[in-house]
This record gives sequence, structure tokens and C-alpha cells, in this order.
Amino acid sequence: MTSAYQHWQLERDAQGIAWASLDKAGESTNTLSQAVMDEFAQLLEALDAQPPTGLVIRSGKSAGFIAGADIGEFSALDTTDKAIALVRRGWDLFNRLAAVHYPTLALVRGHCVGGGLELALACRYLLVVDEAETRLGLPEVMLGIFPGWGGMLRLPPRVGPQAALDLMLTGKTIGAKQARRIGLADDCVPARVMDAAARLLLVSNAPRRQPSLLQRLLGGPLKGLVAAGAKKRLASRARPEHYPAPYAIVEMWARHQGNALAAPQLVERIVRSNTVRNLLRVYHLRERLRGFGKSDGVLRVRRVHVVGAGVMGGDIAAWCALRGLTVTLQDQDLARIVPALKRAYADYGKRLRDKIELRDAIDRLIPDPEGHGAAQADLIVEAIYENLEAKQALLAKLEAVMKADAVLATNTSSLQLEDLRGALVNPARLVGIHFFNPVSRMPLVEVVSGAGGDAKMAGRAAVFVKQIDHLPLPVRSAPGFLVNAVLAPYMLEAMRAVDQGLAPETVDAAMVAFGMPMGPIELADLVGLDVALAAGRGLSAQAEPPRCLIERVDSGRLGKKTGRGFYVYAGGKPAKEKAGAVPAGLAERLINPLLERTQQLVDAGVVADADLADAGVIFGTGFAPFTGGPLNYLRERSSK
Repeated sequence: MTSAYQHWQLERDAQGIAWASLDKAGESTNTLSQAVMDEFAQLLEALDAQPPTGLVIRSGKSAGFIAGADIGEFSALDTTDKAIALVRRGWDLFNRLAAVHYPTLALVRGHCVGGGLELALACRYLLVVDEAETRLGLPEVMLGIFPGWGGMLRLPPRVGPQAALDLMLTGKTIGAKQARRIGLADDCVPARVMDAAARLLLVSNAPRRQPSLLQRLLGGPLKGLVAAGAKKRLASRARPEHYPAPYAIVEMWARHQGNALAAPQLVERIVRSNTVRNLLRVYHLRERLRGFGKSDGVLRVRRVHVVGAGVMGGDIAAWCALRGLTVTLQDQDLARIVPALKRAYADYGKRLRDKIELRDAIDRLIPDPEGHGAAQADLIVEAIYENLEAKQALLAKLEAVMKADAVLATNTSSLQLEDLRGALVNPARLVGIHFFNPVSRMPLVEVVSGAGGDAKMAGRAAVFVKQIDHLPLPVRSAPGFLVNAVLAPYMLEAMRAVDQGLAPETVDAAMVAFGMPMGPIELADLVGLDVALAAGRGLSAQAEPPRCLIERVDSGRLGKKTGRGFYVYAGGKPAKEKAGAVPAGLAERLINPLLERTQQLVDAGVVADADLADAGVIFGTGFAPFTGGPLNYLRERSSK
């Protein structure tokens, strides 16, 4: 029997098993809109009337299982009553699914996040398909909200409260094998046998794996201890006035069994905060950046050649190979390449538990001291030291051997494309692809175009950036582009405060309290004080460099890379004294130069508009996401 809805397709096989496939009409991705949820309620009513042997819920799309709630509908919530009504809709529906008398199974292939995972958790069994695209998680906290459709109720008993809180409070996702390992999924199978495996598991009547006795105690009599520990860890990462949602999640789980309907005061606190609106803004900014990388028929990159095996070049090469590209890495000799290979292999070993995947990633990263890979590459990245003449000479050599349709890119952080391309036969082909350190953790990549540049090459560069799971930001060639140009006056102002007698710890504490992930003094140490001095001189030529910066550079104390800068580093971490009392207005004083410079760059057309500037500074510097970005923060501050 086949019964069709607008968004769902319901079929029964010869064994009496019902297969419910979600294929949201008119959309490339499944989301749980009100229409989808209403139809699912109708589907359950139909099955109540004629109970099946079992029910399998799966996706009818190739692009994942379910991506969660409909963001457009959620964005329209402007009152507590509307938010509670939305929570009730999913809570009641998924409780109804969990209570049916026949066995149920969620067959998860591709992304299964937010409300999608909450639906899967309401099933008796959860079967995942072993593919790289399969990712599971409850990332609601990243939008300033909470998993209110049963995730806080059902995830802790499956995986234990500590693992559940880790997923819910960080918003991270996990792969198929890890989902099985922690007990979130009952099994993990290849795609070729997924339907047969679903059928067998569904009718097996097998009991679900239970957490250990310790985990059951932590979710029961010792729940208060777990909640207290979670709040303590949260306090070191996020202030409740900036990010109320993670604190609400702990409270709802610990005191209300994960039922948000029992804690309307917590729902109201979240809805009334600016954080939700601004984090939704950040979500839409991310999607806009991702849009620049849409292929639309553009030839995708398969082979990359990187010249320069230093920290930046080596890490670019390693990341590209990890993301499935074949990469050749060139430097003057093999000895200069080996440290980059060692770093890459160590990182791969932490990320890839499957031995075949690990072997394949290692095989894709090829040392190439002679530079033979340049002739076969679809994209070449020049990542040598910041010297105009050396870069010009190298780029000319690469142009002479590379394919006619290949992308020629520079990772320069301070030189302008108009100067670099002077020695090229076809200067318009050169684009900037500016990564940030560390490459694996900083999602933004500035795609730089010079005057008279080839728009097609810039477009291919943006597609490449998205292809390796980063966010492309188009910027115009100018000193420091966007991110470095706004960071320079911010860090210089922080060091001037040190010149005036404030301890580095106090300066950093002011900005961490503001919402930055790291203080400007520690950031300068991370960047390298010699680099900060050179950038400051290049971007603020008329300003006298801070004395504290010059003294440290002259004495060879260059920051984390030398083990000593403003702080002393042991085991890669700074040793800090206790911060003193933060003077009133210090955070605003330090942030104002960044805000002013961001607006100047928008006015100058270095970045197309204020929204893109906010996106670039958030994803390129970690600027406090709860503010919605520097220019959004400036507007909100001005309106008060």
C-alpha cells in the first residue's frame, strides 16, 4: 500500500513494515516546518488506525536526514507565548511517536541535527549509515536556544548525562562511528545494506544498550553534582548575560527532566534576550558566506599544489588533503617539508580513527621538493615568506608551468595583488586566498580580488574555499584586507594601555569579559610580536608603535613561538598573573578603534557591505557572536 502526502511518502512492504520517507516539497533540505509536523501527526493517526509491524523513518532526499526546525519559522518568534507554542508542538508530537506500541526506527543517512535528532531519539532504534556526511548533534545552543522537543529528555539516558551535556552545551556534531561508540546509535552500517539492516533491527526486539551503573547514578541521585560541574565549566567559557541558553539547558535537564514547558521563566529569559536575534543573524551571515562558494557548474578542484611548507603553507596543504584533495607540497628541500608532514600526520591521527581513512589522507599529502605537481594542479597556493620580490619571482615561475585554466593564488597577508602580479604574463589571473592561523580552526578565508582581476578565477577560488569546508569572504585588495586591517588598531590600542601601566592580564580580562574568545595581548603573542609590529607599521604608518611591543621584539621575545612574549608559555599555554580590577570603560576604549576601522573599510568598498564586514570579523577574529558583529553592535550601542 502507498499513501502520499505533500511532504511525506508512506509505504508498507510485504512484511507489514511501514516506511515513512520525508521529502520536503520545494526544498533541497528536509526541515521540520509546521506543515511537515502536521502531516507527520496525520501519518501517525493513519498508522494508529492500521498498526504496522514496525515503522522506519528515513529521508527521501540525497542531502541528509533532517536539518532541524525551520529557521524561517523560528526567526518569527517574538513573544514567549509563541515560543512555548512551538516547543509544545514538537514535545507533544515526539512524545506521541515514542509512545506507539509498534517498534520504530530512524534510518539516518547524512546530517541529523536539532529537531531531526530529537525525532530520531523518539524512535526505539537509531541506525546510522557509515558515511562521512553522516553527522548527528543538537546544535540549538549555537542559535541561542535549546533542544525543546525531547532532546534534553532522551539523550542523557542513551549516552549518559556527561556526554549528553557536552553535545548540547557545545553544539558540536559527531560522526556515525562515534554515535555508535557512545550509544547514541544502535548500529552503524554501509549504505548498501542499510534497508536490510533496518528491517532486521526493527523486528529483532533487541533491547537497547544501557549506560553503565555510574552513568545511571550521574543521571539520577548524583544529577546535582553533574549540573554543578557543567555550570562551572560554562562559566569559564560563556557569561550567562551573553549566552543564557546553555545555562538554561543545564537547569531544564537538572530540575525539569528536560521539559522546557515546565520552566516558562527560562524560555522567557531566552526569548527576551538580544542573543537569540543576534545569533540567528550570525547563522544567516554564515549562510551568505557559504553562498559565495556555490559551484553552479564551476569546475571543482581536485589537485592542489602548495609552495612553502612553513606553518601556514604546511597547514593549508594538510587541511586540503584531509578534505579529500590530492596535494603536492613544495619547498626548497625535503628537510623543510618533513616538519609539515609530521604535524599533519599527528593531526590526522587524532581526527581519523578509521585506519583506511588515515592511510588515504596520508597518501594524498605528497612531498614535492622539485615542484612537479604545479603542472598538474587545478589550483596553486603560494605561501612563502612576506617578501615582494621573492613572491613575484616565484609566481612568474609557476605561471610558466601551470595549466591554462588553473587558479594561481597567493596567501599573502600584507602585500597587495596589484604589486605581486607585476611579473605575470596574465596578471588578471592572480587571486588572493588568505587563510588564518590555525587553518583547521579558523573558518574564514578572504578571497582577494585586485583591480582588473579575472572574476572567473575569484569565483573558482571561492568554490574551492567552500569545497574544503571553509567560508569564503570576497574582499578587495587593500593593506591588511579586512580582518588584519581591523585587528591592527585594536591590538595597538591594547598595547598602548600596557604602556600606560595596565597589566597585560587586566587588558585581556577586559575583552574576555566583553565576550572575546581571547584577549588582544594574548592574541598578539599568538600572531607573533614581530608580525604584529610589521603589520602595525604597515597599516598605521603615522602611529608610533607601543614601547612594550618594540622592547619585546628587540629582545627576541616574539610571543608563543619563542616561548616568551607578553606572557611566558609552558606546554603551549600562557602563564598569567591574576588580573587586576578592570577600569571602567576600558573594553569600550579598546574596541572603538576596531569598530571605526571596520566602518571605514565598508565605506572604502574593501568589503561590499556592513553585513559582510560583520561576518568577516566574527568568523575571522572570533568577535563576540552574541553581539551580531562589530557594526551591528555599534548600531545597537548608538540606539541606546
